Amino acid sequence: MKFLNWINIRLVLMLALVIFLYSFTSAKNAQRKIKKSEVIFLGNDNLFVKQEMVNKLLIEKNKDLKTITKEDLDLNKLEKSICKHKMIQHADVFVSVDGVLKAVVKQKTPIGRVFDELGSFYIDYEGNKMPLSDNFTARVPLVSGGINNENIKKVSEVLRVIYNDEFLKENIIGAQVLPNGSIYLANRNYSYQLIFGRAINIEQKFKNYKAFFQKAVLDSSLTKYKIVNLKFTQQVVCTK
Repeated sequence: MKFLNWINIRLVLMLALVIFLYSFTSAKNAQRKIKKSEVIFLGNDNLFVKQEMVNKLLIEKNKDLKTITKEDLDLNKLEKSICKHKMIQHADVFVSVDGVLKAVVKQKTPIGRVFDELGSFYIDYEGNKMPLSDNFTARVPLVSGGINNENIKKVSEVLRVIYNDEFLKENIIGAQVLPNGSIYLANRNYSYQLIFGRAINIEQKFKNYKAFFQKAVLDSSLTKYKIVNLKFTQQVVCTK
């Protein structure tokens, strides 16, 4: 019984020591001064947002970086502040063990650029509006016609499939949205009118188009067509 009691005492003492060391380390870590800040962008090198802009959001106004401690930082507030930027999709903010304040940032992904009477903007991968950047211009299909809050999601479904497919991404350079919801597409190297129709059966329509395109390239008939109609999911209808 005495042996068991001694084991229990040792376990309690070890647990108390661990708690003490953890509390001491946490308190000391909270008082650690921030050495510098660092912004890391996920994805490709095409930056719509400058690192300097994100860096300013990381450091509180009128404060010297080296005077800020970890406990002075509200990391959740900093993340929300960065994510409010219209070109940023998500951000993770944390302090590394060596005292570096880091922000890992994911930008929004533009999949189309709209031109209308109200100005110009991008449609992002989620189907939302995204402002243009002074820092970089994305190479995406140009979209014309009446884009509004009602049809932007439907148009983005078509643009998203184009963005995810290397063949379509390389060849489709424009989209015109008609008042009835029908969509016309433009091919990079050919002048025929590509009628896509409404944003339904999107995958099947593009599958039909790719099969037609590959066959027409082989028999050199692409230049003969004025209209290529994809509205019918069972076939591609062409007009010379």
